[in-house]
Amino acid sequence: MNTENAKGPVRQLRLVVEAEDYEAALYFYRDVLGLAEQEAYEGEGDARVTILDAGRATLELSNPAQVKLIDRVEADGQPSARLRVAFEVEDTAAVTAELVEAGAELLATPRETPWRSLNSRLAAPAGLQVTLFQELGPAEDGGVNAGPTGP
Repeated sequence: MNTENAKGPVRQLRLVVEAEDYEAALYFYRDVLGLAEQEAYEGEGDARVTILDAGRATLELSNPAQVKLIDRVEADGQPSARLRVAFEVEDTAAVTAELVEAGAELLATPRETPWRSLNSRLAAPAGLQVTLFQELGPAEDGGVNAGPTGP
């Protein structure tokens, strides 16, 4: 993420996740999903942390009605976790298949949304619920009824 051009006092959004099976989570997110290793540190008592670059970070705030709409469109009404991580990818179907092969549980198959993205939903390592989304083009109504990506 280019923090030099960031406006305002916040320069980066970092999601910190405790991974009980650290090696499995690192393999899944770094080696399968392809998040580049930015930094890694080891400390006493076998303390380990790896910071993975996930590109541009945003914070998407949704009210309960929007969450229900997204859940209906993206996951056949299956409720999402209160916190869900969304990754924009080039090919939702291919990446979904790779992540399932690597151990993620498929919660919702890839499907086109009204806001013109192809979304899937998975239960992934470290207890994260993950949405993959691929932008397909501008929505007919500019996405005003559902949000820019709907993850």
